[in-house]
Amino acid sequence: MGRPTLYRDEYAEQAYKLCLLGMTDAEMAEFFEVSESTINLWKIEYPEFSESIAMGKGVADAAVAEALYKSATGAHFIKEDRAVSDGCGGTKIITMEKQLPPESRAQSFWLKNRQPQQWRDKVEVNATMKLDQETLAMIETQFVARMAAAHERQRAVLIERGIVIDAEDTDLP
Repeated sequence: MGRPTLYRDEYAEQAYKLCLLGMTDAEMAEFFEVSESTINLWKIEYPEFSESIAMGKGVADAAVAEALYKSATGAHFIKEDRAVSDGCGGTKIITMEKQLPPESRAQSFWLKNRQPQQWRDKVEVNATMKLDQETLAMIETQFVARMAAAHERQRAVLIERGIVIDAEDTDLP
């Protein structure tokens, strides 16, 4: 027989609340002072634990998705602000209507994740090019000339800074 489990019935409710806070399985393992593999074992052995994690993550993800959606599309809401004196010994609640404008970063995030083919930042280009021998020779000539010029500029800087005393004594290629 193996070692007795560290699992307690109250862990299911705690796991639910931890998931609402956005914790990962690894972070919950740290909270419960067990390994992540133990968390995975508890999910198998204790269905209520697994269900509470799934529910907590689902509720948290849905709340964030709703907030992101409202941020991306703009939101209109009525807020009961506070109770103020009505001047006759009573109080009345002040309500305010607010309109939040759409937020472009939230829109971009939403679209990049929902429609990545149309909205991703990375653009893939599939192109092929055939070069004849004359064009390749011209490219090689220009490359060699530019590298020689860069080499000369580098030597001049080294001489100017006193790193190389004699321009002929450099070991630069």
